[in-house]
Amino acid sequence: MHREGEGTPSQEPAVAPPARVLVVDDDPTVAEVVAGYLDRAGYLVERFADGPSALRAAGERPPDLVVLDLMLPGMDGLEVCRRLRERAPVPVIMLTARGDEDDRILGLEMGADDYVTKPFSPRELVLRVDSVLRRARLPRRGESSVLSYAGITLDPSGRRATKDGRELALTLREFDLLSYLLRHPGEACSRERLMREVWGWEFGDLSTVTVHVRRLRGKIEDDPARPRLIRTVWGVGYRFEEAKEAASDA
Repeated sequence: MHREGEGTPSQEPAVAPPARVLVVDDDPTVAEVVAGYLDRAGYLVERFADGPSALRAAGERPPDLVVLDLMLPGMDGLEVCRRLRERAPVPVIMLTARGDEDDRILGLEMGADDYVTKPFSPRELVLRVDSVLRRARLPRRGESSVLSYAGITLDPSGRRATKDGRELALTLREFDLLSYLLRHPGEACSRERLMREVWGWEFGDLSTVTVHVRRLRGKIEDDPARPRLIRTVWGVGYRFEEAKEAASDA
């Protein structure tokens, strides 16, 4: 029996711990600036100057996100990204030098979710980190229902997708791209539209969309060289086929 004034302790909602972000860059000035801005934005930041030490830290305790420089001594950022992606679908934002388009595309092919070109605004980087983590943690409004289409089942709340019962190893952006296409079957979606709706960018390098479509096809198509689900609409963009059309041989 409680005495007067001794009510039960109030049940306050649990506060999520700050996201843990690894910053991997061998330039101490860049690393210090990036880490400082992320720290002030409320993130728990750890800095590393090379790939092996960052991989060891990620292996001991998986981070929520990695900001990864492309040009690292010894093991470059592409290899670090590849090894990270082999272990878990941790979001990766790649830092690249201006003009290294081939390397940026390779980074996206390796599974990077986003990239920022040097020289960059630290505030822009923080916004990109915010955006990536927000998408990784929460389904967008109105997008919480499970989707089943053409043998693919997608659960936005659990961030889980399967095809014919087999789980698909999708990166953050691949998952969001598949979710958007599944919600708009039969619609011709331009790359500009996909960049705006999936990435949240009003402008940017459209090859980012192209690379992610190619990667997604490699994971959901029976024959990625002859895609039957994600069709190219020449001069426009891409279309996720209606189930009847996708199942036909036409």
